[in-house]
Amino acid sequence: MVSRKILIMGMLSLALAFILSACGGGNEETSPEENTDTNTEESSEVDQPEDTNTNTGESTEMDHSDMNHSGSGDVPESLKESENPTYEVGSKVIIQEGHMEGMKGAEATIVGAYDTTAYTISYTPSTGGERVENHKWVIHEEIIDAGEEPLQPGAEVTINADHMEGMEGVTAVIDSAEETTVYMIDFTPTSGGEKVKNHKWVTESELGPVE
Repeated sequence: MVSRKILIMGMLSLALAFILSACGGGNEETSPEENTDTNTEESSEVDQPEDTNTNTGESTEMDHSDMNHSGSGDVPESLKESENPTYEVGSKVIIQEGHMEGMKGAEATIVGAYDTTAYTISYTPSTGGERVENHKWVIHEEIIDAGEEPLQPGAEVTINADHMEGMEGVTAVIDSAEETTVYMIDFTPTSGGEKVKNHKWVTESELGPVE
């Protein structure tokens, strides 16, 4: 009897030890990961597209890719020829300020000289597309119902000229006005290509003598 009791006690002790061991393992707590995202401390850098617009903020820069380089030579009937222009018809000049590629620095021949008011204008082409800012030049006689007196900056006008596609008939805003002599010229672009004939317009300040 004593031996049997000892045996039973031993088995109970082993069972109890096993149970306690299992409970101890079950109570072991796993510490939660404090930070599973290894990138939370790092700023993700997004490649920004390079700004290729070098004309930002420069409203005087103009795209004259749609300009009619050559013209018919016809001028408004009311436009008066200059009686004593700085550069006479037939004389050679150097273009110091160009409105399109290959114009600046080119040698030109004066075809016509006229006294008028020249305007820079801004308008949205009738053919659609982006608004044209500070286009050079439209003269007083190319504005419908312009009247006798020079127009002031800010005035809204209707254009009767086709220097660029989508210009004729549009409503434009005058940006600046300059009483001057304007010239119609022939020239060969410095960038090559065909000779431009009867180009309208350049102002006196945009030309210089041939040295």
